[in-house]
Amino acid sequence: MTFNDNARVGGNSAKRRGGTVAAVGGGAVGLGAIVVFLISAFTGTDLTGLLGGGAPAGPQSGGETIADCQTGRDANTDDSCRLAAASLDIDQFWQQRLDGYREPQLVIVDRATSSSCGTASNATGPFYCPPDETVYVDPTFFSLLRSQYDTTAGPLAQLYVLAHEYGHHVQNLTGVMQQYPNNGTGPDSNGVRTELQADCYAGAWVASASEQVDENGTPYLQPPTQQQIADALSAASAVGDDHIQAESGGVVNPESFTHGSSEQRTRWFGVGHDGGVNACDTFSVPGGSL
Repeated sequence: MTFNDNARVGGNSAKRRGGTVAAVGGGAVGLGAIVVFLISAFTGTDLTGLLGGGAPAGPQSGGETIADCQTGRDANTDDSCRLAAASLDIDQFWQQRLDGYREPQLVIVDRATSSSCGTASNATGPFYCPPDETVYVDPTFFSLLRSQYDTTAGPLAQLYVLAHEYGHHVQNLTGVMQQYPNNGTGPDSNGVRTELQADCYAGAWVASASEQVDENGTPYLQPPTQQQIADALSAASAVGDDHIQAESGGVVNPESFTHGSSEQRTRWFGVGHDGGVNACDTFSVPGGSL
């Protein structure tokens, strides 16, 4: 997805932080856990120890603004700026659709930083930490996928990931996380339904992303091309539970699903894209129809 070159994006509140290390604790929501399994599968290195053990460290405070990130042209040439700029668009999207919406903090991670949910890094992948109301993304994660794992991780795929994590923030604000707490794994689990709803919210945002404007009335983003949408769908498919299990050489076991299958993730993205946020109630759908 391409930013308009003259769009003003310098008003974003994203911060860059890094330098500390801790273990990933419970409570992180989003692509983080599944990304650890994805990297383990592709590399043969067991990184799953990052997912548990030890008390999560407290969040760091402060951080630096994202340098050289003032216009859409800057966002088109730099992953960190692209994420920071997109946060303006996503926040405006949700402010128009959710009464009482408050912006989460976006932290662009430099190597590693701590949160109330544990370490954020490119090994743990992007995630949302509810106690902090913060989205953590290390942009080198996308470079890692591009260079080593045969995925394009193009601009819209990156922004799909970001919009997915913002979807978890919306679930936190609306009480979905509290109403449907983690009840274990499986194709009908609350975890799978939570992730599919976040995919659906991401699809709804993509469909309307070019409608949000800066202070001068310039749209932040151009409408996505079909190729860009295909790239985002490819990213959604790549982090399906069944795809990861198959890539790891194991047997696909739906009872261990935490995020949903590749088909489910791409389909619910499409549901949101075509039907908007009101079509994203994954918790009212019978398990066999998810």
